[in-house]
Amino acid sequence: MNPGMVKKLQKMQKEMQKAQQELEASIFYGQAGGKTVQVEFNGAKEMQGITIDKEAFDPEDIEMLEDTITAAINDCMKKIDDETQETMGQFTQGLGMPGGF
Repeated sequence: MNPGMVKKLQKMQKEMQKAQQELEASIFYGQAGGKTVQVEFNGAKEMQGITIDKEAFDPEDIEMLEDTITAAINDCMKKIDDETQETMGQFTQGLGMPGGF
């Protein structure tokens, strides 16, 4: 492989690593039920917090609360995945690889 190409690949690898680290350090928010449940995750998909509006839920209807928490988490995971795809896709679009790899 020619030395110029090796340098370009090494530079791209460093840029990818930096972008991945920035993504993992970013905070993402998800919500459901008209903001009755809000969750916070970092880009590494580690939960940082959850806020539940106690007034919005009937203590007898735990299933509604569970469903709303699940929806908020799924909302946040989609946001993380979309941002990861957009960010990492810039590195993989010319290589014939799916984003994030």
